[in-house]
Amino acid sequence: MLRKIIFQIFALNFVLLTSAQSAESGGMPQLNPEFWISQVFWLVLTFGILYLVLSKLVLPKISDNLETRKSQILENIETAEKQREESEDKIKQFEKIILESKIEAKNYFNDRRQEVLEDINKKRIALEKDIDDEISAVEEEINKLKNTSGEKITKIAIETSSDLINQLIGEEVNNSSISAIVEDQSRKNKERQHDI
Repeated sequence: MLRKIIFQIFALNFVLLTSAQSAESGGMPQLNPEFWISQVFWLVLTFGILYLVLSKLVLPKISDNLETRKSQILENIETAEKQREESEDKIKQFEKIILESKIEAKNYFNDRRQEVLEDINKKRIALEKDIDDEISAVEEEINKLKNTSGEKITKIAIETSSDLINQLIGEEVNNSSISAIVEDQSRKNKERQHDI
């Protein structure tokens, strides 16, 4: 940096010398060669002090500020990256919890459904058994009635016939002959029912 400034000073002196020679007759005091040494002295002194102030006081503060900002930015970037990774981990954990909850709910639903179906099947089987038992009991009762109804009907027919004959003729008829007639009629009726 110092070399650059010195080079610029020499370049400026060269330009001033060339223009001073052309302007010696003209009257600009800055271009008069007798004042050049003092001008160069003050120029070097001013720019030297300016260079020292800038390089020792101002530029270090600026570079410190830049370094502080850079480190703060890098710190913020690292913090943001950590938070992003943490949030991604939290999202993955959340998705895992949701998936496990869905699977658990589905399993629970399937278990309850299976229990309900088994309970329904048990109740259906018990109901079918009760219905079959009732049907069997009713069929038994019907069969008993069929078996005993013939005798009861025959007995009622004999008694009714005997009473009717007694009322019509006024005499009592032998129950054995009436029972033979009634049994013969009931046998014929049974044969007719079997033929149909």
